[in-house]
Amino acid sequence: MSDPELQIAPGPGERAGEEPLVEARDLVKHFPITRGVFLQRKVGAVKAVDGVSFAVRRGETLGIVGETGCGKSTTARLVMRLLESTSGQLTFDGQDITKVKGAPLKAIRRDVQMIFQDPYSSLNPRKTIGSIISEPFAIHGLLTEKDERRKAVQELMETVGLNPEHYNRYPHEFSGGQRQRIGVARALALKPKLLIADEPVSALDVSIQAQVLNLLRDLQRKFGLTLIFIAHDLSVVRHMCDRVAVMYLGRIVEIGSGDALYAFPRHPYTGALLSAVPVADPSRHGGKRRLLTGDVPSPANPPKACRFHTRCPKAQDLCSIEDPPLEDKGTGVLTACHFPLTREEVAEMGLATVTQSTPAG
Repeated sequence: MSDPELQIAPGPGERAGEEPLVEARDLVKHFPITRGVFLQRKVGAVKAVDGVSFAVRRGETLGIVGETGCGKSTTARLVMRLLESTSGQLTFDGQDITKVKGAPLKAIRRDVQMIFQDPYSSLNPRKTIGSIISEPFAIHGLLTEKDERRKAVQELMETVGLNPEHYNRYPHEFSGGQRQRIGVARALALKPKLLIADEPVSALDVSIQAQVLNLLRDLQRKFGLTLIFIAHDLSVVRHMCDRVAVMYLGRIVEIGSGDALYAFPRHPYTGALLSAVPVADPSRHGGKRRLLTGDVPSPANPPKACRFHTRCPKAQDLCSIEDPPLEDKGTGVLTACHFPLTREEVAEMGLATVTQSTPAG
């Protein structure tokens, strides 16, 4: 029997039982804390990612959400193999890539590309746009003819909505939204199978965010991309993702289809996140907001058992003794909580209309 968090429904156009494109099992990344100038000794560790498991099927979009510092970006870098995991297993396209290095890793990176959060710092200000977008071709020894490479870059620019005639311009000559489109073009240059978007619109004006998000959706359909979408804006995630994983202090506390999770969140932390989403007219929110008390504990010394129990309004003695398993609580969403939210509590918070067809809490 496979792990419950890896049991996922087929994505659009898939056959049941098809192997996932990406599969992570118990991924762990601890950053050591050292003391001393010359003879440094380890005195602890920051547990940035601490036992994360998930799977993503071909053509699917998995959203990863949570507060700043919960381990979202570290998880993305582990999947990209920009960071070496402390332990755990990572499989891509049926191949174990946990410890792959050298030329085999370089070949894998053709199929796994990333869009970074900040379009201002992720582009080299000394290089032209043509040079930036064509760099993946140079690294992997593709399209060696100058004219051929220029034509491919200009086609990419046109695909993402940029003027091909701006090939020789520099990053400072473009707006934030245009720079992010440049980053998207660079990520698409090698025709990857997996695209990781690490908060791709958080640094952009609200008026530009929708344009970039719609571009990503269009490109996903056009090129058959599989997407891991990292964000802290739950409304953006709902617009973009088929399934959503909620992280807290280095662990996934809830994961399931976006519709089911938004309609009936079971974990108190997910409920609090949804309750905090701004609404245009607060007087029409229709429910009681659930505000979290206290600060997020240090990842260097996380609480024992359930990591959320120090801030959870439903915490009981069991929560500080036994770590809850990630399991189905009756709605098809996997939740790590001993005392999940009930139908009445979700309705009281005014998060969504919980229909009669939703399984009882």
